[in-house]
Amino acid sequence: MRILNRIYLSGILAISLVSCGGAQKAIMSTNPANIDSRPLKTTKLADKDLQRWSHLDLVKDTVPGMSVDKAYTELLKGKKPSKIIVAVVDSGIDIEHEDLKSSIWKNPKEIAGNKKDDDNNGYIDDINGWNFLGDSNNEQLEMTRIVKKGNDGSEQYKNAVAELEKNKAELEPQKQQLDMILGADDAIKKYLKNEKYTLADVKAIKTTDQSLGQSQSIMTQILSGATREEFNSQMEEYKNFVYDQLNYNLNTEFDGRIVLGDNPEDFSKKNYGNNNVIGPKKEGAKHGTHVAGIIAQIRNNKKGGDGVATDVVQIMAVRAVPNGDEYDKDIALAIRYAVDNGAKVINGSFGKSYSPHKDWVFDAIKYAASKDVLFVHAAGNSSEDIDQAPNFPNDADGANPEYANNVLTVGALNFEYGFNVIAEFSNYGKENVDIFAPGTKIYSSTPNNTYSYMEGTSMASPNVAGVAALIRAYYPSLKAYEVKQIIMESGTQIKISVKAGIKKEEKNFSDLSKSGRIVNLYNALLLAKKNTAIKD
Repeated sequence: MRILNRIYLSGILAISLVSCGGAQKAIMSTNPANIDSRPLKTTKLADKDLQRWSHLDLVKDTVPGMSVDKAYTELLKGKKPSKIIVAVVDSGIDIEHEDLKSSIWKNPKEIAGNKKDDDNNGYIDDINGWNFLGDSNNEQLEMTRIVKKGNDGSEQYKNAVAELEKNKAELEPQKQQLDMILGADDAIKKYLKNEKYTLADVKAIKTTDQSLGQSQSIMTQILSGATREEFNSQMEEYKNFVYDQLNYNLNTEFDGRIVLGDNPEDFSKKNYGNNNVIGPKKEGAKHGTHVAGIIAQIRNNKKGGDGVATDVVQIMAVRAVPNGDEYDKDIALAIRYAVDNGAKVINGSFGKSYSPHKDWVFDAIKYAASKDVLFVHAAGNSSEDIDQAPNFPNDADGANPEYANNVLTVGALNFEYGFNVIAEFSNYGKENVDIFAPGTKIYSSTPNNTYSYMEGTSMASPNVAGVAALIRAYYPSLKAYEVKQIIMESGTQIKISVKAGIKKEEKNFSDLSKSGRIVNLYNALLLAKKNTAIKD
C-alpha cells in the first residue's frame, strides 16, 4: 500500500483542518539533562525554513535536519561528481514538472516513439522508465486479496479475515462522520445559495429549524479552525480516503487487475504495462512526484523546495504502486528493471503487512545486491514496532539474519527536536529500522507544476536516497553496502527519551532503530572521504 500519512478523526473538530503552513506547536519542555545538551527550538519555524527544514543543521538551527546546506557550503563546492541514476518505484511521476523535467532519466539505448524495443530489454519505448500498472490505478489491500481467495486453513487467512473486519468496523464511524460533515456543508450551501460561504455567513444565520441549526453549529466549529479553501481541500482528501477504502481497498468483489490484463500469480509473464510513467491521470502521480522532488528538485531556484541531490541525479520513473497494496510481482520486476537499466539507488516508499510472494521480492533485492545497488525503503506509518509486526519488503525473513546487505530502512522524524522528535505515525524497530530521517511536513513537487507539504516515512526514505546518491556520486568507488554503513555510522547519535508508538509511550531513541541515529549528510561525506582514502 502506498505509504501515506493516515488521517485520524475523533469527533467533529478532530479533522483539525489546520493548513500545511499554519501555526506550529512549540517544543514541550523537557529535563535539560535528557536532551544531549542540544538547545530546543521554542519558536515556530518561519515558512521559508519549514519548507526546507530537512536541509538544516541540528546544532546551528536547532532543527533535526540532515545538514544538507552545510555539506554543500563546506564540502562539495568545486568538486565534480559522477551522475547517479536513482529509480523511484512509486505511483508514477509527473516527468513534465517544471522542477523535475531536467533531472528525468532518458534511456540512451531507446528511440522515442518508434514502437520498437530498441535495447531488447523487453519493454517497448521505455524512454523514462516503465509503468507496470498500465492504465490501472485502484487496488485492494493484500489482506483483502487473501480473504477473497478463500479459506485455505492457514493462519495467514485467519489473520487477514480478522484484520479486514477490524478495518471495516473502524471505517464505518469515519464514514458516518464524513457524511455528517458533508451533509452539514450541503445544507448551509443550499440555505445561503452560496457555494463559497464564509464563517461570517454561517454565524449570521438566524433559524429555529433544528436540523439547520445543527448544520450551522458543525460548520461554525470547523470554519473557526480553517479557511474555506482548507476545508474543501482536506475534505476532498478525506472523502477520497474513506470511499477508496470502501470501494476498492477493502472490497473483496473489486478487481483492479482486470484493466491491466495480467495475472499477478504468474511470474513467468514479465513484459506487461506501458511506457506512460506518469500514469493514466497526473493527479494520481502526486505521491511519486513528491518523492522524486525530495531527491531532485532544482536547488535555489525559488520554486518549491530544494532537492537533496539535484546536480548529481537522474530520476528513473518506475510505476508499480497503486492506490491500494502493491503486488509482489510488480515490485520484484520493478526492482529488476531498475537494476538492469543502470540505477545505483532505488527508493521504495511503499510497504504492506502481508506479502504472499515475498520470495519474489527477496530474490529481486538480492539481485540488486549482486549488482551493487542500494535499496532505500520506508519503514511504514502504523506507529508500530516492525520487529513484532512486519512491514514488507524487509531485509530479514522472520527471525533469520539479514539475507541482503543493501537494504536501508528509514523511520520518520518530526521537525521538533526533543520529546516529539519521532513522527507520531512512524514505525520503529531496533532490528528492522536502520535509521531516522525527516518525514513530517516535507515540501516538494506535486503534479501540474504545483508544490505541497506531505508527510510519512514515504518522505523520509527519499531524503536518505538523496544522501546515498550524493555519496555515490562523489565517492563512486564505495559499494552499496558500504554506503549503507556510512549513512548509519555517521548519523547524529540521539540519546534522549522520546514519544513513540500507538500508545505514545516514552522510549529511548537509541532503542528505536539499529543505529540509534538520525541521518547527517555532512558527517556521511566526511566518513565517505575517510573510507575512500583507506581503500585507495
